[in-house]
Amino acid sequence: MKRIFVCCLLSAVAGGIAAAYLLNNDSPVHISTAFAEGPALRTAPPVTLANPPYADPETLLTPEEQTHIHVYELSNRSVVNVNTRFESHDRFFPMLSAQGEGSGSGSVIDKNGHILTNYHVVEDAEEIQVMLFGGKAYPANLVGYDAGHDIAILKVDAPADVLFPITFGTSQNLKVGQRVYALGNPFGLEGTMTTGIISNLNRTLPSRVEGHDMQSIIQTDAALNPGNSGGPLLDTNGRLIGMNVAIATKSGQNAGLGFAIPVSRIARFIPELIANGKITRPDLGIVTVNETDKGLQIVRLNPGGPAERAGLRGWGRREVKRGPLVMTTNDSSKADYIVAIDGQPVVKGDTLIEKIEEHKPGDTVMLSVLREGQPTQVSVTLGSDT
Repeated sequence: MKRIFVCCLLSAVAGGIAAAYLLNNDSPVHISTAFAEGPALRTAPPVTLANPPYADPETLLTPEEQTHIHVYELSNRSVVNVNTRFESHDRFFPMLSAQGEGSGSGSVIDKNGHILTNYHVVEDAEEIQVMLFGGKAYPANLVGYDAGHDIAILKVDAPADVLFPITFGTSQNLKVGQRVYALGNPFGLEGTMTTGIISNLNRTLPSRVEGHDMQSIIQTDAALNPGNSGGPLLDTNGRLIGMNVAIATKSGQNAGLGFAIPVSRIARFIPELIANGKITRPDLGIVTVNETDKGLQIVRLNPGGPAERAGLRGWGRREVKRGPLVMTTNDSSKADYIVAIDGQPVVKGDTLIEKIEEHKPGDTVMLSVLREGQPTQVSVTLGSDT
């Protein structure tokens, strides 16, 4: 067995030498085969091979590969690496401290040096540094942030000719199954692109503000790992449709469940964050809705919030007797269905949020509701989600 293995190995090496010769010789190649026959050698007639045609490498790419390359070349210059340094102090022994470092990603959004990233990337950072495309790093200042939506705006004093703003798209008409791309710096490996699809829409994630949730989140199976936070999620035209924010994992690494904040929401907040450093959001007081054929079914309300005060109904609870046991289960039979706001139909949770956020705290909106199959109008005075 050992002898056979050695013979095969030598054959592979010989074949490799012949292949190398063929690939690197520009003139016609004459190949002759020889084998032993008794005391003399018999030589077969020479065979002449014409040079193979050398195709343009681009013609060998599939349309899908060409799209991948186009997205990367169009958008990679807009993606930055965000590095932070922080120092933590012991609450019982303030003199004791520990230093640490963190990293994430971000996107250039204008020629003035503003950078979009997640708030959790720079939270509590004492020093922030942004490395632009090309490898040069600049100190950055935190201009504004919103912890509830996990959005932050940084600013670097860099020349305009080294700043390449990302192209904004829309998250209004996204479809499950749509091809997407994630760019960023996982594990500090800048300029990394992964691809996948939109796995689902209208996901809800816990917010960094207690008692609030981030709603209408995009779910994707594009590989996201530590360091991707704050980086862009792109469509096949290289346009920003979301900002990568979180992964669902037991190991701390990619498990095929990534999440991104929709860009249509981010775009509304950017001007206010740059101008004022914070945003004041109107609050309807509805935590969760289900998208159904009847409308947006209210699942959960904020206790004492604007919607509950206006008389809107979510899921209730009821007792069910099973033998000697009495169990409490959810009861959706009395829940209201929202079908329009201010006369404009709404069929998606994202649309409802966007319509609400067009208003200011204290404004009044009119909700068209189906209640136990009957249409009704409910006036709600918006609160402040701060």
